[in-house]
Amino acid sequence: MYSSDEIRKPRPEYRSLTLRILFASAVLAINLFIFSAAPARLYGASQENAVPVFGYEIVKTYPHDVNAFTQGLFVNNGMLYEGTGLNGRSTLRKVDLETGKVLKERKLENTYFGEGITTDGKRIIQITWRSRKGFVYDLNTFAPISEFSYPTEGWGIAYDGRNFIMSDGSATLYFLDPWKFKEIGRLEVYDDKGPVFRLNELEYIKGEIFANVWGKERVARIDPGTGRVTAWIDLRGLLSASDSKNKVDVLNGIAYDNEKGKFYVTGKLWPKLFEIKIVQRK
Repeated sequence: MYSSDEIRKPRPEYRSLTLRILFASAVLAINLFIFSAAPARLYGASQENAVPVFGYEIVKTYPHDVNAFTQGLFVNNGMLYEGTGLNGRSTLRKVDLETGKVLKERKLENTYFGEGITTDGKRIIQITWRSRKGFVYDLNTFAPISEFSYPTEGWGIAYDGRNFIMSDGSATLYFLDPWKFKEIGRLEVYDDKGPVFRLNELEYIKGEIFANVWGKERVARIDPGTGRVTAWIDLRGLLSASDSKNKVDVLNGIAYDNEKGKFYVTGKLWPKLFEIKIVQRK
């Protein structure tokens, strides 16, 4: 028999059961909070999470060197800078935008396959494909300043005002220290369907990373804080049938004029470079 005081006290087995129920409820509440707070990571989810797709309007067309295997592109003080690829044909160029004329050129050694380029306002950084080596030049003279190495392939590179951002053809972007060029962070890029692979040429525009997807006629707009693709830009149809009558390769090359707010795109061996306006799809 139990005394009256013992009856009022919870029996040990009841206390244990109560604690287990409270613990399970707490775990369930935490899981519900996590999943409700981060729906973007639930790939292939509802229509509400689908990434919006934008189109374009051609504002102006410029001539482009059909021998330029375009790998990197940027605009600085109204001038176009271009990095080209292929072994034995890789260059760094300063180009007159209106005429397409090459004003200054530096050739890479034949062993290097040039890839993306960018600038921090004083220097030009150019990376290479499989050599795992990058080059730093003076912006005005193209004189070499230094070299650096990295452990991956090199595809595209951009500058966000603090660090360099590099792609290697995967779904990962690498943040590099601006002076030692060592990795200081990574960003995994994804959309509503999952990881986005083959990220290539990069441009940093108004707080977002823009990236060509190799082999696709579209550009991803990426949130640099989360890696989420916030929008796709569908660039199909830029080249006409007559533009493509000679050998052309894939879309590649994004440049943005921060002073004038102009957006440029081109491709490898393309005869034209386009100034476009990003618009809602009709």
